[in-house]
Amino acid sequence: MGYGTMQLAGPGVFGPPKDRAQAVAVLRAAIEAGVDHIDTSDFYGPHITNQIVREALHPYRDGLTIVTKVGAMRGADGAWLPAFSADQLRSAVFDNLRNLQLDVLDVVNLRLMFDTHGPAEGPIEEPLAVLAELQRQGLIRHLGLSNATPSQVRQATRLAPIACVQNHYNLVHRRTMA
Repeated sequence: MGYGTMQLAGPGVFGPPKDRAQAVAVLRAAIEAGVDHIDTSDFYGPHITNQIVREALHPYRDGLTIVTKVGAMRGADGAWLPAFSADQLRSAVFDNLRNLQLDVLDVVNLRLMFDTHGPAEGPIEEPLAVLAELQRQGLIRHLGLSNATPSQVRQATRLAPIACVQNHYNLVHRRTMA
C-alpha cells in the first residue's frame, strides 16, 4: 500500500504546509495503517516533503520502500520546469539522499517533463544514462520512469532495467497511454 507525499507541501505543492505537525502526523498514521511505500520527491516544496518524511519516519522501519523522482525542479514562482542535465540530475539525487537522510535511494523515477500535464515524446537516453551511472555507483537501487509514453518505456528497458512506471492514473483519471 502506498502513500504519495505531494500534497504535504504548501498550496500548489510549493512552500511549507500550513500545519507541519499535522503533515508529520499524517505520515505516521499512514505507516501505522500499513503503508509500506512512500512516493515522494525533493522537488515537492521544494525539499519540504522529503524533510517532513525524514522528520516523521527516520529511522525508517524495515520493509518501507521510499520511491522518489528527479527530472523536474521548481522555479522561484512555483513553475514546474524540466531538470534533465547531468548536473541537475546528480544534484537532485544528492538532495534526495541528504533530505531523506539515506545512503542509498530505493527507487528513483525519472520524471519526464516534455509536458507537465501528461506523457509526451522526447529523448530520454542522456538523463537515463546519468541515473544508470549513479545506480552503478551504489546511490540508487532501482530505476523507474514517471510521466512516460509507451515508446519511452520500451526505449528505457533497452537502456537499463526499469523497476516501475509511475503515470497519472486514479479513480477520476483513467486514461491510459497504451
